Formats: sequence, structure tokens, C-alpha cells
Amino acid sequence: MIWVDASAGASGDMLLGALVGAGVPVATLQAAVDAIAPEPVTLRVEQVTRNGFAATRCHVEVADEASHRTWRDIRVLLTGAELDEAVRSLALRAFERLAVAEATVHGSDPLDVSFHEVGALDAIADVVGVCAGFVWLDPAAVVVSPVAVGSGSIEGAHGTMPVPPPAVAELLRGVPSCAGPGAAESCTPTGAALLTTLATSWGSQPAMTTEVIGIGAGGRDPESHANVLRLFSGAPAEVGEPGPPLLIETNIDDLDPRVWPAVITALLEAGASDAWLTPILMKKGRPAHTLSVLVAGDRAAQVRSAIFRHTSTIGLREQPLGKHALEREMVQVEVDGQSIAVKLAREDGVLVNAQPEYDDVARAALALGRPVNDVLADAIAASRSFFRA
Repeated sequence: MIWVDASAGASGDMLLGALVGAGVPVATLQAAVDAIAPEPVTLRVEQVTRNGFAATRCHVEVADEASHRTWRDIRVLLTGAELDEAVRSLALRAFERLAVAEATVHGSDPLDVSFHEVGALDAIADVVGVCAGFVWLDPAAVVVSPVAVGSGSIEGAHGTMPVPPPAVAELLRGVPSCAGPGAAESCTPTGAALLTTLATSWGSQPAMTTEVIGIGAGGRDPESHANVLRLFSGAPAEVGEPGPPLLIETNIDDLDPRVWPAVITALLEAGASDAWLTPILMKKGRPAHTLSVLVAGDRAAQVRSAIFRHTSTIGLREQPLGKHALEREMVQVEVDGQSIAVKLAREDGVLVNAQPEYDDVARAALALGRPVNDVLADAIAASRSFFRA
């Protein structure tokens, strides 16, 4: 697995440097770049320091280029290149993200988007090289930290823009990001597109046994922080007990209520033990909901990421909980030939509860053409037999 520390930002060259630092052969990256570049492009690696951090800088050296390529042009290049299919697929997805983001913020057709800075040969090399590096590492999962975007303003092809610039803000929509660490642009559109394409989840470093660390340097060396991106590669850690369960909560007053069922489903799929909503009234009389999620400690990072991705919240609160659970067993009963699961709960071996599974009751009622409450009553009656066993 891989964990990407983007707490100082991200760009294509930072990712290339981190990959080389993590052991990816420069020849592997260069071969992928050569397959796509219509003109000579050279990757040159050097060891540098960034505010005390030893890091790898990967320079993408190209001839001066004035042309601005569109997504249509780049797609033709990628489709016709002699690339590994996994590399081609990742690169196509990354550039499509860029095209859709640019089209969204400028109100144009994605195929006709002129990428300006990201359409140049060096950015094409960044995308293809990074995709080739990740395919070479072949991680089972890629977890990415919240992405630092910087602050202030920058000068671009469309004049002065705030940080994060519109395309970066659009690309990072729905994923964790934060300002800083300095007063400059920390995350480029290329970096944002690559991270959102490669990430399988978002959060702090997962439990893992780190084997290799690659540190990629950005072009600037500010005094305020180390301008580097770190890549940790290793295996998921063998963990014993998952730790105490956590209660994660957040208050939300600006989410379309029709979305909540999908949110709950996504949280359960991410590993939550349970999730529910409580209607509340916030300041100024605004109606809202408290989202509450129970999750084991070893699944908390994935659930936090799912909350940020599927809701509009920008902050969470959490607390460890004690938990006492009865021994459980699933058995079956029959109602008019329909099998219905029943959950039995015991305390110190003594049966204290027998509850039919509602989904099975509803299915049986539909098959029998009977009211649900009638079938439920029969299932409860059949379940009582286990108390006499």
C-alpha cells in the first residue's frame, strides 16, 4: 500500500521525485514519457534539500513550446501511444479530470478545453510519468492525506487568481484539503488531478509497515516549510484488537435531505458499524441534522474520508466509547413456506431476545401476498419457540 503525504502540497514534478526516491527506475518513467511525447523530453534527477529535508528533484526538460493543446489533442496522443494499458488508462482518467474541471470553471466543452500551462509537454510528461511510476509500484491501495493548497493569489493565463485557483478547487471538490502551509500556490492542477485519480481513500497514515520512503522536492525552497511531498510504500500492518469503538459526529444544515439515504449507505460500505441522523435546531432557528457514526478504530480513517466525500461538512468531532454486546446467533424460521432469519441474543448463555430480520419479513410478505405486519406477527410467534428450547 502507499500513503501520500501532501501536507505541503502536490505537483507533477514532486510526485515524480517521490517515485524516484521510492525506487522506481528513472528509465521506467522515461520510457513512458518517450512513448507519448511528440518532441524530445528528458527527465533529469538531482538530490536537493528543502528546508533541511533531503529530497529528490525531477526536472522535466523540454524545448520552448508555445502551442496550447486541447483535451481532444492529448487524448489522440495517449490513445495512439505505445503505453502499458494500465498507464494509458490512468493517464486518460487524469487528463479527463483536468478537462472537466477546466470546462466547469470556464463554461466550455471539455473536449475543446485549452489547458494552457497543463497542456504543455512538461505537464504531459508529468502525468504519464507519474502514472507509469504508480503502475510499477502496483500498490493494493493509495491513501492520500488532506491536500495543502497554499494561500494568497497567483498569476496565470487568465490573470490574477486566488489560491486555490478555480481548476484546483474544482478538482479537489469532495476530498479533504486545507490552506497553507505558505502564502503561495502549493497544489497545481496537475498535482490535484493525479492525486484524485490515484487515491483509493483519504486520511492520515494508515496502519502499515513502511518499507520505502520517497521524498519529492518542489521547485521552491521557502523558509516557512519543507516544500516536499512524501510517499510511504509498504504493507498493511498486522494489527490485533481494533481498539475501542469511536463515535464520530457532525452537524449539517446545508445538505439536500434526499441525499441522506445514499450517505448512510456509503458510510456502512466504508466500514461503519452503524450510522443515524438526529433532527436538531441550530442557531438562528436553522433546521439541521446531527450525523452520528459508530466505527471500530481501525476503520475510522476510511469512514472519516467517506463523510467528507459524501456530505458538505468541513469538520468532525469524535470520542471513544465503551461497548457491551450480547452473544449473537442467526437461525431460521418458516412462515407459510418462506424462510425468515431470526437473530438470537444471549447473556451468559441465556437467551434474552429473538428478533426476526425485517428485510426477510418484507420479502416473505411480498411473496405471499400478505400484509407485512401479519407476516411479522407470525415470525415473532415462531421465534418464541427458541425460548423453550
